[in-house]
Amino acid sequence: MAGASIETTLELWASSLRDVKQRMRPLFSQDRVAASAGQFLDGLLGNEPRKTGWMRAEAAGDAGPWRQQAILGRGSWDADALCELVRDYALETLADDDAVLVVDETGFLKQGKASCGVARQYTGSAGKITNCQIGVFACYASRHGHAFIDRRLYLPKEWTDAPARMKAARVPKDMCFATKPQLARKMIAQAIVAKVPFSFVAADSVYGTGDIEAMLRKAGKGYVLGIASNHQIRSWGKAQVFVDTAGNVAQSLPGKAWRRLSAGDGTKGPRLYDWAYLELADLEAGDYNSTLTGTWTRGLLIRRNIGDSELAFFSTWCPKGTSAKKLVAVEGCRWSIEDGFETAKNEFGLDHNETRSWHGWHRHVSLVMLAFAMMAAIRHRANAAVVGPKKTLPRRSIKPRS
Repeated sequence: MAGASIETTLELWASSLRDVKQRMRPLFSQDRVAASAGQFLDGLLGNEPRKTGWMRAEAAGDAGPWRQQAILGRGSWDADALCELVRDYALETLADDDAVLVVDETGFLKQGKASCGVARQYTGSAGKITNCQIGVFACYASRHGHAFIDRRLYLPKEWTDAPARMKAARVPKDMCFATKPQLARKMIAQAIVAKVPFSFVAADSVYGTGDIEAMLRKAGKGYVLGIASNHQIRSWGKAQVFVDTAGNVAQSLPGKAWRRLSAGDGTKGPRLYDWAYLELADLEAGDYNSTLTGTWTRGLLIRRNIGDSELAFFSTWCPKGTSAKKLVAVEGCRWSIEDGFETAKNEFGLDHNETRSWHGWHRHVSLVMLAFAMMAAIRHRANAAVVGPKKTLPRRSIKPRS
């Protein structure tokens, strides 16, 4: 936050915290419950390394964790309403028509079998199959910053096929099995209905093909979605016409097809890769939605690691004339959700939830999302603080020494 003084930053902190607590107040029927929710938020923002019930209670000056636990468990309030509040709050600061909506998942390591959605399943957080919950998230990334604006808890079939288990975890009766891409599609559709301003969606190969592509084309949104190396590629109406797998196409490209570009700045500077982009076909937007006009291009974006030459492949959809550099920047926005997961876990206790219920998970995660969005807003406002013009000292004539 180099754009503001310490005094200004502290004032932003205090005013922002008061603001979000006031926004939360209508979610709760009683003042004391709203006050406990505010203290819960204070605990997430505090210095305690573990955001457990006891740790938050000690920070709040409570004799025990019961009031903190009640916010996640016994209390009666709508976590989805808080999630919508987080989205609207984040957009007040971060909104941009050229923003990217990034979808990805993260794991919550758990012991036992009672926590809602827990199962032995693969999570990239651990890099293996382990006992965990999986949450699918939507992150809003713009030139102003990034923040989470939606989330879904994934329920494996061993949960949705066990009514007694679902009831014990207080899962809503209308919940049924949905794949991770289906959860992602619901979040993207919700963002479109809510008129969230964005121009592209970025995601890895778990979410890369099928209904999400069709929905985005119909909505007039671009995408850069990961696909597997054996994904079938078809080209027509272009200089190169082929039907082959993405992997074979990459191997056949000449050296001049590759360009070294940055996917954005990371912690160690520009994230450089070699990239190749092939336009596969030009299509009319009106073919997918009669209210849309213009020509859009379906393409294949290929990323090659400079060190080990490992390849990654992306299906793209964008207005005709969009540059490869732009598509690389969109793909690079996936870093924002990875950064968000790391920060939310390390700083705000995203994975410190101790409850076992459906609503406990959604309440905890939504409160963490609010804390993260608040910090994103403070960071942007602090860095955008008005700095006066640099003062220029009058030039002095230097007299030669005698």
